[in-house]
Amino acid sequence: MRNTIARTEILNLIKGSKIALSHAEMETKLKGLCNRVTIYRVLERLEEEGHIHKFVNVDGLLKFAACHSCDRVHHHNHAHFSCITCGEVTCLEDVEPTFKISPKYEVMEMNFTLSGVCPNCL
Repeated sequence: MRNTIARTEILNLIKGSKIALSHAEMETKLKGLCNRVTIYRVLERLEEEGHIHKFVNVDGLLKFAACHSCDRVHHHNHAHFSCITCGEVTCLEDVEPTFKISPKYEVMEMNFTLSGVCPNCL
């Protein structure tokens, strides 16, 4: 993908954020730099390139966060924490959920989000 201003700013926004961001949050922070469709296209491409990952939060919102150890293949077997007070969502990279599933199924992706009150709100 060409290194456009929109791509650079979106990637910097996500990498500079300590929390996962929704499309709407990014659109607000970008202050009209690009339109909604451009943001969606850039996010899709950044995910394909292994720079970011996405997951569905407990409230059904799609959130995006920076990848730290991906190189075209996503390795996101970590949990996310959603604060019920401030609404921030954080990657819990050191929390790896486990589950048992019948060998008849092939798991391609998983979403594991914990909900409660974050350290900043306690």
